[in-house]
Amino acid sequence: MGAQWKAKGKELAANARGRLFGKLAKDIMIAARNGADPAANARLRLVIEQARKVSMPKDTLDRAIKKGAGLTGESVHFDHVIYEGFAPHRVPVMVECLTDNVNRTAPEMRVLFRKGQLGTSGSVSWDFDHVGMIEAEPSAAGADAELAAIEAGAQDFEAGEEGLTMFLTDAADLDLVSRALPAQGFNVLSAKLGYKAKNPVDPASLSAEQLEEVEAFLAAIDENDDVQNIFAGLGN
Repeated sequence: MGAQWKAKGKELAANARGRLFGKLAKDIMIAARNGADPAANARLRLVIEQARKVSMPKDTLDRAIKKGAGLTGESVHFDHVIYEGFAPHRVPVMVECLTDNVNRTAPEMRVLFRKGQLGTSGSVSWDFDHVGMIEAEPSAAGADAELAAIEAGAQDFEAGEEGLTMFLTDAADLDLVSRALPAQGFNVLSAKLGYKAKNPVDPASLSAEQLEEVEAFLAAIDENDDVQNIFAGLGN
């Protein structure tokens, strides 16, 4: 959670699945601005792989590609906005939004942060590193994450759930490391820029009730349609 917060079991609920498809559709549309052919567009190829992994309907996927590439005649514009602040119990939070109407999103964020504290630009980001985040899975038995990180040029790695590994890179090296990992025995599932807390709050310092309050706060923000990613300064 120090790298990126994800709702527990979010893929299980139908409404959460719809939100996930909506977020991926935005990522696809933005990636498709650089071309509708995934063979010639690495960013689009990665997002398509993510979409297929969670069984996004093919017509939804194709429509997002065409819309983003300008093949439907529709105008697509999203503003990228970061909201900074604190969840309950002073857990620092960075909320990344893609919105077609900032005048709608801003007041919604103010409401959602009432149980925490919405800060000004720079009030929390100083305590986060802007890094590349690559989620990957071993493609062969015996694949060594530490060796792969060294050989591919990643700065660090973190073991994740279900055998997944999160490789962390310098922001400028995201694409380079993504392309190098397959040769080191890892299939890249997603690659994006994000924020990792420098000094995450230790969960052991919070009671079970306090942790539930933080989770509920983050889950409520995640339900907002304009929210793409949440980066919470809470240790694993």
